[in-house]
Amino acid sequence: MKGIPGRVTAGLPTQARLDCVDNTGAKVVQLITVLKKGGVARRYPAAGVGDMVRVTVRRGTPDTRRQIFNAVVVRQARPFRRADGTWVQFEDNACVITNERGEVQGSDIKGPVSREAAERWPRIAATAKQIV
Repeated sequence: MKGIPGRVTAGLPTQARLDCVDNTGAKVVQLITVLKKGGVARRYPAAGVGDMVRVTVRRGTPDTRRQIFNAVVVRQARPFRRADGTWVQFEDNACVITNERGEVQGSDIKGPVSREAAERWPRIAATAKQIV
C-alpha cells in the first residue's frame, strides 16, 4: 500500500479558520502554525486531523479573544483515507483547545471526534462523547 500508515492528508493550511468545539469560550479560531511538523522550504505548514496546532481566537468571550492557545484538530472537511481503505470526511473543520501535553482545557466536546485524533491524544478520547 502507498503512503505512510496513519498519515492524514493535511487539509488545513496556515490562516485557516476552525470551529472551536469545546466549552472554553472560544467559538472561531485561526490557525497560526503546526507544531512539531518538519516542513519543506517555502511551503506554508498545513495541519490534518490529530495535529497539534497554535491558534488565535477570532470569535469568543472577551477574555479568550486575541489570545494564542495550543489546539488539536479533531475534524477536517478535506477527505482523508484510512489504512483499511475507507475515506473519511467531516462537514466542518474543528479543534479543541489543549495545553502542551494534550489535556483538554474545557470539560465538554461538541460533535464527533475522528478516531485518528482520539488514538493520538488519550485525554481527548476520554472527553469525547462520539468517536468516528
